[in-house]
Amino acid sequence: MAGETNKVLAERILEQLGGAGNVQSYTHCMTRLRVTPDDASLVNKEAIKKIDGVLGVVEEETLQIILGPGKVNRVTEEFGRLVGRKSDEINLDDRAASVKGELKKKNATPFKLFLRRIASIFIPLIPALVASGLITGISRAVIQAGWLSAESQLAAILTVIGGGLFAYLGIFVGINTAKEFGGSPALGGLAGILIINPAAANITLFGEALLPGRGGLIGVMLAAFFIAFVEKRVRKYVPQSLDIIITPTVALLITGIFTYLVFMPVGGFISDVITKGLLSILDFGGVIAGFILGSTFLPLVVTGLHQGLTPVHLELINTIGDDPLLPILAMGGAGQVGAAFAIYVKTKKPRLKRAIGGGLPSGMLGIGEPLIFGVTLPLGRPFITACLGAGVGGAFQAYFDIATIAVGVSGLPLAFIVNTGEVLLYLIGVVIAYGAGFLFTYLFGFKDDMAGEFD
Repeated sequence: MAGETNKVLAERILEQLGGAGNVQSYTHCMTRLRVTPDDASLVNKEAIKKIDGVLGVVEEETLQIILGPGKVNRVTEEFGRLVGRKSDEINLDDRAASVKGELKKKNATPFKLFLRRIASIFIPLIPALVASGLITGISRAVIQAGWLSAESQLAAILTVIGGGLFAYLGIFVGINTAKEFGGSPALGGLAGILIINPAAANITLFGEALLPGRGGLIGVMLAAFFIAFVEKRVRKYVPQSLDIIITPTVALLITGIFTYLVFMPVGGFISDVITKGLLSILDFGGVIAGFILGSTFLPLVVTGLHQGLTPVHLELINTIGDDPLLPILAMGGAGQVGAAFAIYVKTKKPRLKRAIGGGLPSGMLGIGEPLIFGVTLPLGRPFITACLGAGVGGAFQAYFDIATIAVGVSGLPLAFIVNTGEVLLYLIGVVIAYGAGFLFTYLFGFKDDMAGEFD
């Protein structure tokens, strides 16, 4: 029955997108089906919003259809079958790259477009980051609590399982970066290896030995972008019969030289500026900085650009050993939960109560988009009070300097990757954000007559 429901939902979405012939490409993240239509004028966005099961629609570089965690995977699978079954009607390889220019890009500033590029690199890595982060956090907590000996084989196995991704993350980032910029994924992976290879320590330039990993993920992205750029340029001048030999060899050789002379030091400098700048803001701004960062995160989630911050979180962990920014931003979801619960208490509309009841569990588990696009954002004022509640929680996290040891889903599960000894404080901060979001919304943010669409 559930499969039939997902299939019907996929069919209805595809119909309003203009059919399979109008789908240039599609993918999904944790909550959104992201579609690039061939002709934006054939898409009926208002009809998509009204489909039962669709929580909202965001129009950015891609059309982002909010379906919710878990649901999006199943609907995307059915969507793929529908598009694939009609693939003889279209040729995805022949789609013009100029389609992006035909789409309406609201506020498509260069900075936003840059963040979308970064997000596209890291979104496919989210499941691996979450799994590795949780295993790492839980195993550390169990060991430090004395429930498991650090010298035991089980501890060693858990450490290897959880930490493997972070040791080789540069390779994955290099692969995705090259793909994003039209290069060969394997060459992008090689760009990542150039940065993280321990053998780089044997190279001495300008009187100093290279430090493997210097430049971090920023250096990897620079190198992977460059190798994709060189590959495409070289291919133009190489005979097709020799392409497989000459093009990758020349691209790797040139990129390797530039990586060690330019990208590692430049990436390291940029990484230092970002991490030291953020730490300075938190040190000098304190609770005010925490409030501002916490209260402004939800609008970033609305645009879908929040994944662009993933390399910032990872660079903080790589540089100082933990991430004090993530717990602050995680309060965005907590303020949202408090606001939604206040609406649930005040409203007399059964349909609205059901919508909130369905979204609250995932909201508490760190997936706030169902509540954002299904409840608070359509209502307007509750979205603002949710942001204020998030700011209060962010101020608390900043005051106590709570930090995580990995990147993962926010909400209650984030407690598993918070530094040992700070878990209780983090959870208190979550409850404070719940309470602040609830009070702001209950007192100032919601009246039942605002929810006419839920009648």
